[in-house]
Amino acid sequence: MPKVRLSDGVSLNTRVDGAEGAPWVVLSNSLGSNLSMWDGQIELLTSKYRVLRYDHRGHGASDVPPGPYSLDKLVGDVIELMDHFGIEKADWIGLSMGAMTGMGLAIHHPDRFGRMVLADGRADAPEMFRAMWDQRIAVVSEGGTEAVADGTLGMWLTEDWRAANPEATAAVRAMISSTDPKGYIACCQGLKELDYLKDLGSVRVPVLYICGAEDKGAPPDVMKAMKAATPGAAYVEIPAAGHVPNINRPEAFNAALAQFLEV
Repeated sequence: MPKVRLSDGVSLNTRVDGAEGAPWVVLSNSLGSNLSMWDGQIELLTSKYRVLRYDHRGHGASDVPPGPYSLDKLVGDVIELMDHFGIEKADWIGLSMGAMTGMGLAIHHPDRFGRMVLADGRADAPEMFRAMWDQRIAVVSEGGTEAVADGTLGMWLTEDWRAANPEATAAVRAMISSTDPKGYIACCQGLKELDYLKDLGSVRVPVLYICGAEDKGAPPDVMKAMKAATPGAAYVEIPAAGHVPNINRPEAFNAALAQFLEV
């Protein structure tokens, strides 16, 4: 997979799939994951798109520079990647931290994007949310990402899915626990400053919010409020799904993508 060197010297791991000349879609991952989290969507998306995936700084095979990584920095990374690949305009699919990155892009770079799918990510950081990140930082500082792997699995994937899919569950766990602790913490520090809710009324790109019905991190009531704050936005709730419905319930997630993106 090609690495792209950014203006600050950081190299990000990327992957491109799909036919040359097709319209672009950019996929953006959650905290504690790498670009393989989208494997279940690639067959669908490449039927229409040229697909750019990337590992956030501090994640996967990307570099791990000193933190914290602000959301402004994560947003800027995307624009530099798009410029590198000659992408003037793209659709967007982001989940969790990738959805938060997408909100920043919709607010500050609306001319670069068409339709946006923002899944399982909140738009603000109330005190309880900030305290959760402080706790997570303390745990990872002490025990690495291995120390949060099981708890993260419990948030991401429903118990019945984990029981029915032990090999896939083990692969997801390995992805979480292999994330560099310094990169993980640097992103947590940036997410504590999340403050996009007040700006959602200015968004003018078409947005679909997707939420796992059993998501505890970005629950349905929070995402419904975000939908109400975003002009013209749509909302789809995935039944029996946790925080990562594209893995937990891929058929329902892909159906929502297909309808909104006209795939």
